[in-house]
Amino acid sequence: MQALKVKPVIHYFDTFKDFNDEFKLGKGDILVTNEWMYKPYVEGLGIDMPVIFQEKFGQGEPSDEMMDAMKAEMDKYEYNRIIAFGGGTIVDCCKVLACDIPDKVVDLYTGKVAPKRVKELLVVPTTCGTGSEVTNVAVAALPSLNLKKGIADEETYADIAILIPESLQGLPDYVFATSSIDALVHASEAFLSPKASPFTEMYSLKAIEMIMNGYKKIVERGGNTKENRNDLLKDFLIASNYAGIAFGNAGCAAVHALAYAHGAAFHIAHGESNFQGFTEVFKVYNSKQPDGKIAEINKIFADILGCDTADVYDKLDEFLGQILRKKPLREYGMTLDQADEFARLTVENQQRLLGNNYIELSEEEIAGIFRKMY
Repeated sequence: MQALKVKPVIHYFDTFKDFNDEFKLGKGDILVTNEWMYKPYVEGLGIDMPVIFQEKFGQGEPSDEMMDAMKAEMDKYEYNRIIAFGGGTIVDCCKVLACDIPDKVVDLYTGKVAPKRVKELLVVPTTCGTGSEVTNVAVAALPSLNLKKGIADEETYADIAILIPESLQGLPDYVFATSSIDALVHASEAFLSPKASPFTEMYSLKAIEMIMNGYKKIVERGGNTKENRNDLLKDFLIASNYAGIAFGNAGCAAVHALAYAHGAAFHIAHGESNFQGFTEVFKVYNSKQPDGKIAEINKIFADILGCDTADVYDKLDEFLGQILRKKPLREYGMTLDQADEFARLTVENQQRLLGNNYIELSEEEIAGIFRKMY
């Protein structure tokens, strides 16, 4: 069994200027970013290259329609390198846009066309959640099919990942919370995965430690604000990268699989939709096989939180609730009748993720989790 693979070369810089000084961005490059990131960090550097602002092609999480529109605009320019400077939406879009695109991007997600890489891709993440700079996963909503789905292929790895803590300074409180909780879920699911190795476990455990200890400092300082986390951004960025390495090798599982159903239905941010099912999935794991690795991760969280393992899930929800409020799905408009529908969609469309479960979950057990989340 393969124990560890880190595909992109990883670079670290304090500022975007330092990155540009070494990589000499310009002719032959195209920058995909958001205008609110471009103006403070890139505009003043006077780099001569076309810029694509993702928000002009759609809001929220990536979709095949957004990528089709971006590709049409990018085709107006000649370029060899794509610089993806943004959060999960931009990074996932660029993983696909660096490939040879068929008539419609949806064909890549349905498997009708296999990804084939044609452009070099440099990824500069501006959130501390997805870890997407070191994974080959590219997730998108597919409105025409009424689902959310991911590609995971050798062709969708970045060539180079660039970590720049400066780029996290402007994160809104909500985005910081949802992205960093997403990283915590990545690390936790990867730790429990049957594909985990001693190497991926090392990355998972370090990511969990860094994120939870960072949260403790934020809470002690009075809560999730820019001022209370500013000196912790490097730790959170590196922790999300560690979590990305862990789940890029060992995989995510049921928490993510379930999140796609209600996330797509109610347009919930990915990290928030993961948070809603995090402890509920782990409770079912624990009830079915309490003496395996679930016992190890329960103790890890209990030690960090200073509680008994019997109380760990309630205490974890309570603690994380100080970073992001966990809302029941009925607040988004879910009805109890949708639990069975969401379970069916999860089983039908997320086998790639469900195959990494700590313990197998039946469709009825998944429906039961959705009812608990209601």
